[in-house]
Amino acid sequence: MAPADEFDELMGTLDYPMVVATVTAGGRSDGCLVGFTTQCSIDPPLLAVCLSDKNRTTRTARAADALGLHLLAPEHRPLAELFGGRTGDDVDKFAEVRWAPGPLGVPLLTGIDRWVVGRITDRIRWGDHVAHLLEVVEVSKGRPRPILSFQAVKDIPAGHEA
Repeated sequence: MAPADEFDELMGTLDYPMVVATVTAGGRSDGCLVGFTTQCSIDPPLLAVCLSDKNRTTRTARAADALGLHLLAPEHRPLAELFGGRTGDDVDKFAEVRWAPGPLGVPLLTGIDRWVVGRITDRIRWGDHVAHLLEVVEVSKGRPRPILSFQAVKDIPAGHEA
């Protein structure tokens, strides 16, 4: 087995939180399911959010000033299926959900009470993803409950070609 295949198998055993990233630029709102997010600084509070270079959300984010991140709970699997299994190239995902404009104009999904909005301060190409460094602007911590994790959604086929 090639090292890349072994690496894929190993990473496939991990379980980490899934979030929906949302963005608005040029009069268009987009969003996608994201598995690669991490806090990368305590002071100042910063997040790194990696968006696939193949999806429309990344193209919209190139012109955006901010991103929203929604931490999903298990009951939000239908949102994970919409934002992870459909592409904005074919469907307006925001026509299928309830949302409202949030801080910095970022679309916030109604019913998700755990979210972060951050100002994009840098973009870095990392392999087949673009890392967006976010300076935290506003947070809604919501109520504590389980997270929707990678293992619970890895069966969702990607909305765009791999």
